Amino acid sequence: MSDLTTHTGGCHCGAVRWEVDLPDAFEVEDCNCSMCAMAGNIHVIVPASRFRLMQGAGNLTEYTFNTGVAKHRFCKTCGVKSFYIPRSNPDGVAVTWRCIDDWQDLNVKVNKFDGQHWEKHAHTLAHKSQD
Repeated sequence: MSDLTTHTGGCHCGAVRWEVDLPDAFEVEDCNCSMCAMAGNIHVIVPASRFRLMQGAGNLTEYTFNTGVAKHRFCKTCGVKSFYIPRSNPDGVAVTWRCIDDWQDLNVKVNKFDGQHWEKHAHTLAHKSQD
């Protein structure tokens, strides 16, 4: 694996801020599940050890549905979901690509993920939360 670089990011209003360690080039998931499709969420899944919430824990609210495994966390002030705990990788963190401060400068490959048929395809993401 290539060296990791620390990137900062957060929600729209700045109440929630975090750091994430990413390689120079990485993949993001463009999922079509009901939640991601409605929110336009494209995310990168990382091991929990590579994500650090720096501020705003008390400003987060959580939404779960269906199995309750995914923990969708939103800023109470601006409503932005800048990261969440994904159902496919409950031991990892899914960071919203466009909530990374320098997202436009990053070398990413966008992968289409068929979240509408999650049970059939989830295994293809299982490795993403491993170091």
